[in-house]
Amino acid sequence: MKRLAALLVLIALPCPARAAPGAGVVAALLTHADAGRGLARPELVRRMAHRARARRRLLSEPERPVRARVRAGLGGGGGGIVTNEYLVRLAVGTPPRPVALTLDTGSDLVWTQCAPCRDCFGQGLPLLDPAASSTYAALPCGAPRCRALQFTSCGGRGWGNRTCVYAYHYGDKSLTVGQLATDRFTFGDGGGGNAGSLSSRRLTFGCGHFNKGVFQSNETGIAGFGRGRWSLPSQLNVTSFSYCFTSMFESKSSLVTLGGAPAALYSHAHVGEVRSTPLLRNPSQPSLYFLSLMAISVGSTRIPVPAPRRGSTIIDSGASITTLPEDLYEAVRAAFAAQVGLPPGGVEGSALDLCFALPVTAFWRRPAVPALTLHLEGADWELPRANYVLEDLGARVMCVVLDAAPGEQAVIGNFQQQNTHVVYDLENDRLSFAPARCDRLVASL
Repeated sequence: MKRLAALLVLIALPCPARAAPGAGVVAALLTHADAGRGLARPELVRRMAHRARARRRLLSEPERPVRARVRAGLGGGGGGIVTNEYLVRLAVGTPPRPVALTLDTGSDLVWTQCAPCRDCFGQGLPLLDPAASSTYAALPCGAPRCRALQFTSCGGRGWGNRTCVYAYHYGDKSLTVGQLATDRFTFGDGGGGNAGSLSSRRLTFGCGHFNKGVFQSNETGIAGFGRGRWSLPSQLNVTSFSYCFTSMFESKSSLVTLGGAPAALYSHAHVGEVRSTPLLRNPSQPSLYFLSLMAISVGSTRIPVPAPRRGSTIIDSGASITTLPEDLYEAVRAAFAAQVGLPPGGVEGSALDLCFALPVTAFWRRPAVPALTLHLEGADWELPRANYVLEDLGARVMCVVLDAAPGEQAVIGNFQQQNTHVVYDLENDRLSFAPARCDRLVASL
């Protein structure tokens, strides 16, 4: 522990880094982290509700940098893994070795576990072995890219003399420590393509040898998609990226794309109109993507968002369900209660509290629920029923999948983004979205 603590000495020196211009489109497979694990729907929702609360606590603290996902334990014991993330499938090195990185728009660093792993979490894929890659190169500690990362030090003999050692800490006290290095990243099907296709690019990443925290065995690290210089979009120097999350209750894959004009390129998967709203910036949380949420409608009831809060809504791929400030949540809750026409219900131990008891007739006729719409600046995001309602016929309960959190910020989570093609136009600071059959995008690889 002393060795790890010593690595957390701040020696950051600002130094500009230039990425090679990108052209074309990079695409990679995207799958839900719990796909194929056989978890029941109520358990999945319970896990992600706890996860959303922990994530929300971190995102609401502007005085500290947002470094990565926050994970929280299940229930009182805190020993379980709470997740609703999506994994990007890439390959690193020469020859290419597969990695599975969580797509996180709330952080910047790209990293994966590497051999030799001195203290790491278990993973299903083989560890990335830098010694087996002919294109791996550790950065020297004097390199500007090393000094520009916030927590770095100069490695001794155990790390490779005078190589750049990083320590990247997480909001839940998780930690990754390793070498900052460069290597070839292969996207898409790994076929290579032509030289200008961006199918393979040399990128800077963290090769983690000490990785402590609550991680899953089907992930190997994190792909930061934030606004910072170390994120995947920034290193590829692309002007846009997009993702399309398949349902968390299915095992289908989709795509994440970087570059090009994906809203047009992949419109064959859209099943509705493309709408757009401004992407905002917040200097106190520079890695995050902000939107202006003007109001929320529950059926015929429109609930305005107070003007001072309108530009403080975060869209986040790493958050699970949408969380609202407590007073706004209570107004939404009251509107649902007034319009659903069912008695309150619930399941003991459930993480959701906006629930209704289902009648016997629900087995053959679903009860009506009011529409839920997020009124963004210049665009209405009309959520499909599957993106905010969960029915457990066995327990005869129906819940609205939203949650409350202290503070002034709302967070739009990935449960509400399912089966929606979401496009981040970084050049024009616009967010576009359209209902989509996300699994259809895989044919584009």
